[in-house]
Amino acid sequence: MKRTAVLLAACLALIALVASCEKKPGETGKDGRPRIVTTLFPLYDFARNIAGDRAEVHLLLPPGMESHSFEPKPDDIVRINKSALFVYTNRFMEPWAADIIAGLDTRRTLVVDASRGARLLKAGHNGEHDHAEEGHHHAGEAAHHHGDGIDPHLWLDFANARIMVDNILAGLVARDPAHRDFYTANATAYKAKLADLDERYRKGLASCEKRMFLHGGHYAFGYLANRYGLHYEAAYAVTADAEPSPAKIADLIKKIRANNLRYIYTEELVEPRTADTIARETGARVLRLNGAHNIGRDDLAAGVTFLSLMEQNLNNLKIGLQCR
Repeated sequence: MKRTAVLLAACLALIALVASCEKKPGETGKDGRPRIVTTLFPLYDFARNIAGDRAEVHLLLPPGMESHSFEPKPDDIVRINKSALFVYTNRFMEPWAADIIAGLDTRRTLVVDASRGARLLKAGHNGEHDHAEEGHHHAGEAAHHHGDGIDPHLWLDFANARIMVDNILAGLVARDPAHRDFYTANATAYKAKLADLDERYRKGLASCEKRMFLHGGHYAFGYLANRYGLHYEAAYAVTADAEPSPAKIADLIKKIRANNLRYIYTEELVEPRTADTIARETGARVLRLNGAHNIGRDDLAAGVTFLSLMEQNLNNLKIGLQCR
């Protein structure tokens, strides 16, 4: 992150100069529509469902890039500074955002912390969560997502996802009040789809032979497990660039055997080496769960959505948990 801080300092000075030279605000895109820049795929998909054709929505992450290792480049910072709305997940998911936000002209760019008011959880390896204060982060907590800090993957609790939709809606209405009714109607319809998805998860996972799922990747699915009363463990911590310890891999192998589990999960955009190793040792099969941080170029072109990814997750969970 030191390299990022140096880069940001240089870029912010450049951006201030560029902004001062512009003849008109850069917060609108084609046809004068508000330009929205979002950090992760769930935010992008929420925003484009709310905005419809009344705003121009952009995903900051390049297609196929693993989100935890992303560091903004100068062009990214310029795009944020030229937006009407900058939507990020939270300071634990995007610790680099604080420096960019500090340099923004808030008359041009409105910042939306999508986690505002949501229930955040502390993460660990052992599948157990402590609740952080809802909608508030203690000033003394480190603003990162490592070890046993705050779990940033809040969108995988669909109640939180609905709150995130509301936060994006509020920001968009503030920037474009003339289309308030249009945006509000779209947000209401989308939240109904999230509520329906939530209910199908509850019903689909209610009668399963197993209540535990193990993951050969980073700790991404704690919110999902917490919401539906499942026990979840991952090979390593909440950042995808961590390394699993031999002891943790051995522990997961032991748990698969002890609980007669037939499947080990892997995740999108991360090499499945750990899951494959555990599968070879135990005879378990590998299934994918998608945290939806980001998607590949082909999926983006094919119109993959957050809801469709969550449908795939439900199907694979039902297989792995041997649900009736």
